[in-house]
Amino acid sequence: MKGKLWWKGGLIGAANGLFGGGGGMIAVPVLERSGLPSPMAHATAIAVILPASAAGGLVYLLMGLPLFILLPVAIGVTAGGALGAKLLSRLPKGKIDFLFTLVMLAAGVRMLFP
Repeated sequence: MKGKLWWKGGLIGAANGLFGGGGGMIAVPVLERSGLPSPMAHATAIAVILPASAAGGLVYLLMGLPLFILLPVAIGVTAGGALGAKLLSRLPKGKIDFLFTLVMLAAGVRMLFP
């Protein structure tokens, strides 16, 4: 499996860099189809968000984004990541997949009707 994932990991990283945390919507299905169990695929996507978010936050700060906007978002991302990690270890695979599907559906509808 490791040999299959190196180039997919690069594509997932590029998608996360372009789309921010939304790249996880691409990462999870790709990782699952590559043989990673669902909870591990979700956990990997959550782990990838930290460096992408930190790099993006730094760039936006350098571009003039006020810290009073960035700080609450950073706190929310951190709390959400911690909660997500706890839930992944406790929820059955079917519920994880169902919740992920609901989030993907909501994001798709939101994109269609901004």
